[in-house]
Parts: sequence; C-alpha cells; structure tokens
Amino acid sequence: MKKLILFIMISLFGSIGWWLGAFVGIMTAYFVSVAGSLVGVYVGVKINQAYLD
Repeated sequence: MKKLILFIMISLFGSIGWWLGAFVGIMTAYFVSVAGSLVGVYVGVKINQAYLD
C-alpha cells in the first residue's frame, strides 16, 4: 500500500508539473515535471508516515 500511494503521488505531481511547464516549452515541462515528482515523493512519504505507520 505504501508503494502504491508513493507511485500515485509521484505520477500526480509529475503530471501537474508537466502540464504547468508545457505552457513555456518542452524542456521547461520536463524540468518542472521532475520537480513535481520530487514534491510527490515528499508528499507520499508524509502521507505514509502520518496514516500508515
């Protein structure tokens, strides 16, 4: 369950980052997506610590 939540958060925040960065260009979309994925890791870990431990 923990890995599933982490995967969903990474995908969600990465997609949001890609969508936001795509307004500027493809490379911006890539880098904002990577940053969004990192935020997704952070949020996923916090959710796991708060609710699943």
